[in-house]
Formats: sequence, structure tokens, C-alpha cells
Amino acid sequence: MAQSRALKGRIRSITNTRKITRTMELVATSKLKRAQDRVVAARPYAEALREVIADLVTPDLADRFPLLRRPAAPAQGGPSRAVVILVTSNRGLAGGFNSNLIKEARRRITALEAEGYTVELVGVGRKGIGFFKYLGRSFRSERIDIGDRPTSEHAASIVAGLMAEFEAGTLGVVELIRSEFQSVLSTPPVTDRILPIIPPQAEGGHRPDYILAPDPATLLEDVLPRYVRNAVYRGLVETAAAEQASRRTAMKNATDNAGEILEGLKRTYNRQRQAQITQEIAELVGGAAALQG
Repeated sequence: MAQSRALKGRIRSITNTRKITRTMELVATSKLKRAQDRVVAARPYAEALREVIADLVTPDLADRFPLLRRPAAPAQGGPSRAVVILVTSNRGLAGGFNSNLIKEARRRITALEAEGYTVELVGVGRKGIGFFKYLGRSFRSERIDIGDRPTSEHAASIVAGLMAEFEAGTLGVVELIRSEFQSVLSTPPVTDRILPIIPPQAEGGHRPDYILAPDPATLLEDVLPRYVRNAVYRGLVETAAAEQASRRTAMKNATDNAGEILEGLKRTYNRQRQAQITQEIAELVGGAAALQG
């Protein structure tokens, strides 16, 4: 009897857990649709900016804009500071989503330090911040207010100070660690080097013959900061969508596993109950036989 009560308690517990994971799966599915819409809306603008810069940047113009200059390495007398922006989530229960991003950040920090840089961290999301604080690393800035609905204003506030320091020559590299939303089942971590800006190559290796008004230099003065801000914004929205996709997958797997465990427990409970009933019947028959004898 005691064993049957314990099994019934486990069945109730796992049933309640399955209800929670199923609910979280549905919530993540709902949020994922909106996050996907933001990703789809952000990509054409990013591609248009990339094409504009590819068409406008020439070697002589590259020397005139600090955001395009490639500083020398620390060993050659260049700036010794680098910044890594790590974008993670504020919540867990998303499978290996956050751990993969943290692993990528540790890899890049190690590589930059091997090049002679002193790496400073900008944390977006509680999980990444909490992990590196546990390791004893400090952050130059922390953001836990962005959540799963990032805006262009959020991106601008993260990168504005970094652009100013890079233009002043006190920063050598700025990298962004984010997830890339390829599909619901594929959200790998990636590293984007957002400063210095590496101009994309014009398609086909040739530049179209534009008549520009105003001149290319004036256009680049406005487009280059937009390009950097958009790179950060795209990283935020892609990571937000990847988080919901990972959480949906993790919660679906948890729900399915809970169902399999429940089936096994119910079979065990039924077998024990059947054995108990059989034993009670045998005892009754034996007792009746003893009375008749």
C-alpha cells in the first residue's frame, strides 16, 4: 500500500510538471511568431545598408572615416582595449541556448587576449552576466531591461559610447556575440565584428555608376553609424527569436519525456494494484477454505 501511494504521488507530480511545460511550450510558440516577424522585418533593411556601403566605400574614403579604419594590433602600438558584447536571455529553461552563447564568448575572449587585447564585457541578459560574474569578471555595462522585444533605441544606447571611443582611438575591436536564427531547430551562436566596419564587397566585383547627391562622403557620414546600430539591433532581434525557438524545443521535449515517464509509472502502478487485488482474493479464498475445513 505504501508503495502504491508513493507511485500515485509521483504520477500527480509529473502530471503537474507536464502541464507546466506544455503551457511554457505554448507561450514560447506564441512569442516565437512575433519574434520571427521582427527578424524578417529587420533583414531587408540590414541587407540594403550592406549594399549601400559596398557601393559607396572606396580606399580613399575609408581613410577619412574613423569607423572604417583598422587600428594596428596592440603589439604594433595600436589600442590595447577590446569590447565583447554578449547577448543572452534573462531566463533559463531554453536548453543549451545560453550555454552555447557563453561558450562562444569565452572562446572569443581567449582569442582576443592572446592577440594582446584587454577585453571588456558588455552584458545583455541576466544569464551571461551572472555566469561571468561568477567567474570574477566585471562588466563595463549591464542591460537586463531589454527582454524579448528589443528596439532600435536599445541598440543605439548600447553602441553609442563604443563608437565614440573607437573614433577617438581608444578601442581597437568591438565584437558582438549573438545567436543566428536559421530555423526553429537551428540557432547557432555567431560572432560579428562590428567595429571596425569591414565594408562588404560589391556584387560581381564592380560598382554601379551612380550620380550621387549629396556626395559619397556626406552619405557615409550618416550611413556608417546606422550600419553599426543596425548590426546590434539585428543581433538583439535574432537572439530574441532564437531564445523562444530554443525554449519551445526544450519544453516540447520535456513534455514528451514527462508523458513517457507517466506511461511507465501508470503501468507499474496498475501491475502493483493488480497484484494486490490478486493477493487479497487469494487470502479471502484461503480464509473461506479454512473455515469450511
